[in-house]
Amino acid sequence: MQPDQITFDNPLQNRSDLTRWVNEMLNAVTPFFNSYDSGVDLANFTTHYGQRIANMEAFSRLLWGVTPLLAGGQEPEQLSLYIQAIKNGTNPAHAEYWGEIGHSDQRVVEMAAYGMLLALAHKPLLAHFDKQEKQHLWQWLKQSETATIPDNNWHFFPILVQVGFHHAGMPVNHEAIEHHFAAMERYWLGDGWYSDGPDRPRDYYISMGFHFYGLIYSTMMKDVDPERCAVLRQRATVFANDFIHFFADDGAAIPFGRSLTYRFAQAAFWSAAAFAGLEIYTPGVQKGLVLRHLRWWMQQQPFDRDGVLSVGYSYPNLIMAEDYNAPGSPYWALKTVLVLALNENNAFWQAEEEALPPRHSPHPINKAAQILVHQPDHEWLLTAGQWERNNFVNTEAKYCKFAYSARFAFNVERGRFGLPHASPDSMLLLSEKDNYWRGRRDCEQVSLSGNTLYSRWQPWHDVTIDSWLTALGDWQIRVHHLQTARELDTAEGGFSLCFRPQPEQQLAAGVSALHGVRDTSAIHCLSDNPRKGDVVLTPPNSNLLFADRAAVPVLRGELSPGEHLLISAIWAGNPQEYDETNRPTASLQQGVMHLTSATHEAHFALTERP
Repeated sequence: MQPDQITFDNPLQNRSDLTRWVNEMLNAVTPFFNSYDSGVDLANFTTHYGQRIANMEAFSRLLWGVTPLLAGGQEPEQLSLYIQAIKNGTNPAHAEYWGEIGHSDQRVVEMAAYGMLLALAHKPLLAHFDKQEKQHLWQWLKQSETATIPDNNWHFFPILVQVGFHHAGMPVNHEAIEHHFAAMERYWLGDGWYSDGPDRPRDYYISMGFHFYGLIYSTMMKDVDPERCAVLRQRATVFANDFIHFFADDGAAIPFGRSLTYRFAQAAFWSAAAFAGLEIYTPGVQKGLVLRHLRWWMQQQPFDRDGVLSVGYSYPNLIMAEDYNAPGSPYWALKTVLVLALNENNAFWQAEEEALPPRHSPHPINKAAQILVHQPDHEWLLTAGQWERNNFVNTEAKYCKFAYSARFAFNVERGRFGLPHASPDSMLLLSEKDNYWRGRRDCEQVSLSGNTLYSRWQPWHDVTIDSWLTALGDWQIRVHHLQTARELDTAEGGFSLCFRPQPEQQLAAGVSALHGVRDTSAIHCLSDNPRKGDVVLTPPNSNLLFADRAAVPVLRGELSPGEHLLISAIWAGNPQEYDETNRPTASLQQGVMHLTSATHEAHFALTERP
């Protein structure tokens, strides 16, 4: 396939535009199909579950695009290939049989796509299956009922299989449905939020996982399970009031957490909300959220030269990938095209796109320990306490920085030795005079009060740091109280800019500001003893948004054993907005010192130090 077969000038404004776009994405994979296969081999790298299952995953995730097309009354151009692959994969006598399920088996994840296919498009699918082939399909999917799975969002996959059975007229295991819903209730937090398993993060898996599947269930099972369906819809409605704050006016979402290679699955929740007819925002607002998001992605570089979705974020990048990101994994992004299951007369497609509604800023989210900020042309969040205990690749970079931005993204680490590799953007890094750097990981305590987020963390057993993060207008204020038994070097960074063209540097005692053509990023020291302004250049492919080296404004200093207070003000956005009237003034510093005193005294009044 030639690269120009993906229509990059597709306006993505209506249903026919999106239909054409999805068909082009599916057709880009067609050259890698063989009619006797049950999987697709898209590249020469793999995952912890091996090449064979990775190929099965690549095929299965295409069905998230195929199913809405079929449900909406349209056949993908290569439907016969998909049907034959499913027949081969579920036939125990075929050489391409997908096999028996083992412990925490990736194939259970992919079974959800077949549950969706049966639920939404069983008629056009099963019209091509004889009795024996239907039996093979049912028996293979039935393995999910007793499969041993991780205690997280995976519980929804066996449920979706049962939803498919119900709609296809196949035997349903209602006990399996009850078991998996009961398991997920243990990590329901309230106010619209789950955690992704007991004591696990609150990231995009809550939107593209729990609520996405929950809204599908509430739509497809409302006649047989009305009480639960009503609860799922109510929870999603509450969640939507927080989740809308993660999206910028131009359609970008704030990159945060793992599995970001799923890309436009970030907006899958809004497609599910439209599919479910959830009355949270007008159809025009929801349509604008989905289509602006897809158009933003088309301005990035998500495809390789064959038109296949790459592993990466805004460009191909294995450095940021998880150990479960196979070549076909990114096609989970197709979840967001669920709106194609809605016909042309649906209110979603009939509505004119609307801009995002007015949103209060800052917007604190207690259950996620986050504060969302809507600065002009810059959407960002403050966060704490989101350590991923499974320790996926670059967990600290994806969860533990102080701030995350839709406009500037974040940098992943290339190693711990030396600052360019242990990227200091939106972090306070410390080194015991050996150039080996540590930052915030898991937190001993976390609390949110108003627009201030507090965390206590220990990079060493004898170094304790209390951090307060506050949104003050367009500024991000950080206050760190350190007690250390060690002599330490410190480096604290703001948001990173692309190094080319090289930004103008403003470096001095107490300030580091970088001025690019379209962006400015600055960090100011407001402590009594100013730290030195500096710039750190990270290796290529560190930042999620651009492949070039990243320039990070930093403050560097040294700490002797004892007690210290570090205060900084961080700003990033349009250069013209960063002028003398917007820099830290005496009034801002006075406000920060008042804030520092108040948070410091309030904390120590409530918490005894060890």
